[in-house]
Amino acid sequence: MDNFKVVIVEDVPLELKGTESLLRSEVPEAEIVGTAQTEGEYLRLMRTVKPDLVLLDLGLQGSTTIGVELCRNTKAEHRDIKVLVFTGEILNEKLWVDVLDAGADGIILKTGEMLTRTDIVNVMSGKRYVFNQPMMECIVDSFRKSVSGSALKSEASIGYDIDEYDERFLRHLALGYTKEQITTLRGMPFGVKSLEKRQAELVQKLFPDGRGKQGINALRLVTRAFQLHILDIDNLEPDEE
Repeated sequence: MDNFKVVIVEDVPLELKGTESLLRSEVPEAEIVGTAQTEGEYLRLMRTVKPDLVLLDLGLQGSTTIGVELCRNTKAEHRDIKVLVFTGEILNEKLWVDVLDAGADGIILKTGEMLTRTDIVNVMSGKRYVFNQPMMECIVDSFRKSVSGSALKSEASIGYDIDEYDERFLRHLALGYTKEQITTLRGMPFGVKSLEKRQAELVQKLFPDGRGKQGINALRLVTRAFQLHILDIDNLEPDEE
């Protein structure tokens, strides 16, 4: 690996010292050309130096969004600069997505072994989505849950004879749409009376034991659809109207 210049953005002095020490001992090719503990310090620093790599802590000054904006602005102005993100937000998956959308080349979760030479080498060699082991464990866990959920939904749809229109109808009921509003959805070829009939048929399908069917309203019906995994609360989006 060729020599390269690094800027470290970290507002915790002890962690900043640890990162500097690791680079000096494990990555002799890295020349630390500046450090910053605040957004202002980073912006002023970047006016005078152009690093090859920015090691960026997301949580600056108590904010988890400043780091995302710094990443986005850095990539917008200097697409060739690598940005490897540090974050202690180990449960904030939305934040991970935001910073990846902002152009980050990788994410290192601040848990266990925070940073290694391998991480640096991978980023500098041009690899995208460089993650440490804790991050990979979270990704694999989410992947497993997603695949499992999709399988359960597919099995439920087959087992209860749920077609595309049933799923769309139930999903929009769950989102608070009235039957009148559902009839206006693109590609929904049913009037209100047809939807009322479809709702009655869904009650028969989803409550096959026959108990209390007269008292089953739309709320109970969609709750049952969630219980049976016909609907997925993590993918509850409306169709185009």
